[in-house]
Amino acid sequence: MKTPKRIEVLVQEGIVDRVERQLMSGKEADVYVVVCGSDIRCAKVYKEANKRSFHQAVHYTDGRKVKNSRMARAMEKGTRYGRKEQEAAWQNAEVDALYKLATVGVRVPRPYGFYEGVLLMELILGENDEPAPRLNDLALTKECARQYHLILIRQVVRMLCAGIVHGDLSEYNVLVGSDGPVIIDLPQAIDAAANNNARKMLERDVDNLSKYFGQFAPELISTSYGKEIWSLYERGELSPETELTGEFQCSERKADVHAVMREIDAARDADAAKRLARQVAKVNGR
Repeated sequence: MKTPKRIEVLVQEGIVDRVERQLMSGKEADVYVVVCGSDIRCAKVYKEANKRSFHQAVHYTDGRKVKNSRMARAMEKGTRYGRKEQEAAWQNAEVDALYKLATVGVRVPRPYGFYEGVLLMELILGENDEPAPRLNDLALTKECARQYHLILIRQVVRMLCAGIVHGDLSEYNVLVGSDGPVIIDLPQAIDAAANNNARKMLERDVDNLSKYFGQFAPELISTSYGKEIWSLYERGELSPETELTGEFQCSERKADVHAVMREIDAARDADAAKRLARQVAKVNGR
């Protein structure tokens, strides 16, 4: 097939030998099967911002760090330079997440490099060495649904322990390879500690999984893994080995507002007394 323009540079540089075929066309990128020496890999070619149907909502970019104040101002003002840097930051978010998650053992495609808007990574293979199908393309048995759900919940936990929330996880962003589910599509991945929407997004990711697998194993629909996972994370008690129950009970005890106000007033009075004592001591010391 004709080599896409964005991949031509990689061919010229000897990074890619040739393009075999297009694997998929998505809302944010096109993916191609490419030959790199003796290896078959995939190349994810990001679409330009004005050609994507998925837009960078502020709740995804909240908390993302930028290199310097000049860049931050340009991105905020939406200048040409700012838009370019914002686009680069959006793409780099996936690259950074893939490298970090692969290092800590999360099953994601192994990245092999990022070149001018083209991400080279592992081609996930399923049965008969064919490209792996998406999870939503499969009909599952009840037992398989339970197994895949458990695997993905453990992956979500491992991701969160690494400080990352996928932010758009569903049956459409999971491939089923020969060794099980593989999480893909991470340009919207967020920093769990820096993004104010992290809890909501994590719970949504987990709920999406429960609803999908609940079609095959109905008991999964009523689980509360998302709330349980985040509660453990907030308390500093979450690890990749943490045993989960899928149950979570919100505290029904009402906050004692009057008691809180009394504590605030007492602290304020104590502070005022200390300042007065310092002033008196200062005067007496003259």
